[in-house]
Amino acid sequence: MLSDIQLQLLQWAGKGYCCSQIMVGVALEFSGIENPQLLRAAEGLCSGMSNCSGTCGLLTGGSLLLGLYAGHDAETEEKDEKLPVLLESFTDWFTQKTAEEHGGISCGQILGESCDAPVPDASKCGNLLAESFTYIETLLTEYGYDITAIKE
Repeated sequence: MLSDIQLQLLQWAGKGYCCSQIMVGVALEFSGIENPQLLRAAEGLCSGMSNCSGTCGLLTGGSLLLGLYAGHDAETEEKDEKLPVLLESFTDWFTQKTAEEHGGISCGQILGESCDAPVPDASKCGNLLAESFTYIETLLTEYGYDITAIKE
């Protein structure tokens, strides 16, 4: 049986969003924020930055997601010292997870021959997508961030 988060992620994939867009989009949805510009920008990270040999959109989109909570506007905010720790933790977890299961962090290594698909391959990406989002949600909570409260 699929969890609530897995169903929500699959709904986004069913609308045609890629992994990086889904990571950001679900967080925006949790926060009640609409930001079509950010969703469009996240498409630049899709499919290993479009050639399948680049880094998986779950890692790059997840990093973007962490920046939504711990990033700063250099003109108006102080740098959040937790961001490098959050990024390192997620990157280490993702690198280890994909090395064991797929042989690396590139979109092509994870998807194999089906890498050219415009949306995530649910059979290959679905669990990794859900696990990545859940890991980030847990990480954010551990460091005192509320997944429903993206900084504005």
